[in-house]
Amino acid sequence: MPRDLHPGTVADRVAALNARYKHHSATDVMELALRDHDLGRVALVSSFGAESVVLLHMVSVIAPETPVIFVDTRMLFAETLDYQRALADSLTLCDIRTIRAHPSRVGAEDPDGTLHQFNTDACCDLRKIEPLERALRGFDGWITGRKRFQNSDRGSIDFFENEGDFRIKVNPLAHWGREDLEEYIVENRLPRHPLVSRGYPSIGCAPCTSPVRPGEDPRAGRWRGSAKTECGIHFVDGKAVRAPKETAA
Repeated sequence: MPRDLHPGTVADRVAALNARYKHHSATDVMELALRDHDLGRVALVSSFGAESVVLLHMVSVIAPETPVIFVDTRMLFAETLDYQRALADSLTLCDIRTIRAHPSRVGAEDPDGTLHQFNTDACCDLRKIEPLERALRGFDGWITGRKRFQNSDRGSIDFFENEGDFRIKVNPLAHWGREDLEEYIVENRLPRHPLVSRGYPSIGCAPCTSPVRPGEDPRAGRWRGSAKTECGIHFVDGKAVRAPKETAA
């Protein structure tokens, strides 16, 4: 479980960090997360999706030894897996960790791979949330690629978030728009996910992701036709946030 290295509550530290870095840049926030001992041990969690290359490149430049956690749900697009391998080879990242659901749990809860068809929340919990929680034990914070423009539910995201009073979530790109991402990718000559050109601005598991039509919310293709907008990893403020097993006990 995360180490108790710092005085004050997680909420206090998050409020202070947001006040301190309110007018700073994404790279400033990233450097803080990767080099400031006040945040403790931090990992980057990456889906290797449509915009992931921006943060991955920043990490490779600032602190390439940073752990990068990639959740392979075994339901990802083949293009995502190919892209992940290509970026792992091209960027100077030293510690990419691929995690998956435990085979015994998958065998018991989704033996035929159809759980997503009738219970998407349970499928996300099995294949993504529990493996990530397991991988994040021992970290005091984690870096995400969430941005305010992605949908209305993310419109108030700050650089730093309190995750269940036990860990800090860092969102360096919170205030970036699509044009900022585009500029960064072009200026640094970064490879794009191959599905972006085919109408996928947000990419998750293949069975639950569809192309987005012009004018739609960028995440409209995720769990299309349902009220679901998040897998559960990013729920905060008491919504589906669970402490590590040691803490919960």
